[in-house]
Amino acid sequence: MSTSERFVEYRKSQRILPAHQAATNGRTAHVESTAPGSDENLPAEPTSEHFQYLKNRAQSNLYRTPEDRAAMRALEKVLLGDNRHLNRRDVSAQSGVSLLTSRKIWRALGFPNLTDKDLFFTESDADALGTITGLSREHGLTEEGVISITRSIGQLTDRMVAWQIEALVEDMMTNKGYTDSKARQELLKFLPELLEDLEEILIYGYRRQLSAAVLRLALRSEQNDIDDPTLLPLVRGVGFADLVSYTTLSRRMNEQTLADLVQTFEQRCAEVVAVGGGRIIKTIGDEVMFLTETPEAAARISLALSKLIKEDPHLPEARVAFVWGRILPKLGDIYGPTVNLASRLVAVANPGDVVTDDSTAHTLADDQRFVLTPRDIQDIRGFGEIRPVGLTPGIGNELEIDFE
Repeated sequence: MSTSERFVEYRKSQRILPAHQAATNGRTAHVESTAPGSDENLPAEPTSEHFQYLKNRAQSNLYRTPEDRAAMRALEKVLLGDNRHLNRRDVSAQSGVSLLTSRKIWRALGFPNLTDKDLFFTESDADALGTITGLSREHGLTEEGVISITRSIGQLTDRMVAWQIEALVEDMMTNKGYTDSKARQELLKFLPELLEDLEEILIYGYRRQLSAAVLRLALRSEQNDIDDPTLLPLVRGVGFADLVSYTTLSRRMNEQTLADLVQTFEQRCAEVVAVGGGRIIKTIGDEVMFLTETPEAAARISLALSKLIKEDPHLPEARVAFVWGRILPKLGDIYGPTVNLASRLVAVANPGDVVTDDSTAHTLADDQRFVLTPRDIQDIRGFGEIRPVGLTPGIGNELEIDFE
């Protein structure tokens, strides 16, 4: 039976108990329906505990009607295997994992702080605790390593699902003419139809990215057998692209216009960086940080970004800077003086310019694809006097980007 079929069957087979019968030892009780098709054949309404983490002084909960709440409960059962009916001690006992360790794992996943009164979990949470702790018990990972891996999953999937939900809502607003509120209500019914495909794509993407990451490990060894523990482990190109006057523009834009601008900027950057052989490390509103395996790739990507953003009538101009040097990869991010210098350089670049530092420029000096022009020395915070070097296209093919 497909996910969407299980969702429909669940909605048919459950009903709300009368209020005086609904609680059993603090848990919501479910019984088989005796009158299929009646208004009572809906999952029990979520208790107040389920919504205490959703309080917002500026906005109210969209899912207020009994139908919406029933749909949300049905979706919850499809996603979690059951409605939430276990507290933290229940699920910890079922999994055989101590409450202390369980709480560390839940914090790493990004769960809210819970008490013994909160019915937040299902049996699937107990299974997950067993799997996560099994990384240490069966495969020899340290607790610190397990927590770090778990945190990576919690943080990245949190952003991923938020992105996907907003993309689905926007798609329904654009193609079906729904209001934002209507689209979010319809999403409850639409998600079960997509769930299996989304999960399959997620696993596919994860395996492809993992394969690519393993291949990149070949570039960790030093060409000259340098073994200096004071050096950061990787030598990479780090670049930043920053929209000019974004803060001023965002104040004058309505919600849709601002959303379109941000989406266009991020999409353009992601496609250019991917075609150039780099990776997006993160995006922060009006700024994108990317990583490359060679200084030449960083230079080509930077020039392509500057050109395409400048030619796009829907985007303001951008400043772009990149530096070739040593970095420390950690927690899915990158750190070190190379990152800081690239960030400082993009702040002093002129609109529409691409700049780098003198050391990186020296590395590219013999490449005819780039024209390097030294600029006036500037006092860069944390680095002192630095001479930025402007970069423009030279002889040879530029990075070809086809957005069609």
